[in-house]
Amino acid sequence: MKKRTKTAVFIAKSAAIAAIYAVMCIVVSPLSYGMVQCRIAEALCVLCAFTPTAIYGLTVGCLIANIFSFNPVDMLFGTAATLIAAILAYLLRNVKIKGVAWLVPLPAVMVNMAIIGLELQVYFPMENSGFLVGYLIQAAAIGIGQVIACYGLGIPLYIFIDRTRIKKIITE
Repeated sequence: MKKRTKTAVFIAKSAAIAAIYAVMCIVVSPLSYGMVQCRIAEALCVLCAFTPTAIYGLTVGCLIANIFSFNPVDMLFGTAATLIAAILAYLLRNVKIKGVAWLVPLPAVMVNMAIIGLELQVYFPMENSGFLVGYLIQAAAIGIGQVIACYGLGIPLYIFIDRTRIKKIITE
């Protein structure tokens, strides 16, 4: 494939992932924003196991989705969290247990717990609990939502993609 064609395909795949991520967040917005959240779009983090285009797509999709939070800090730090998690997920793509890349969703869980938990504690502090305890509670709440999305939805998505022709489409 010519370099220009490869570049165009890379951009198109990244744009498709970004669009799917953003739409999944915006359509189920009550679950995607706020102090208690479960972004089902985070299930797409498993795409990093198949292609580096997912890093760009997830990051841009998160930025677009975070525009709807109307919070510039969330646009910056939420998007940065997704970028960091996507890069780490891509680096873990070859670590498999019984043929499944179980560690790929872990960065999305851990990085979002740390960064978004801190962001929430700064902007929506838990009253009467102290900063650290409030942060730990906020991070745990984010972590629960991330585990539901990334493992509860993401791992079945990974297995489905890995065992169907979709894998070939994504990896080409």
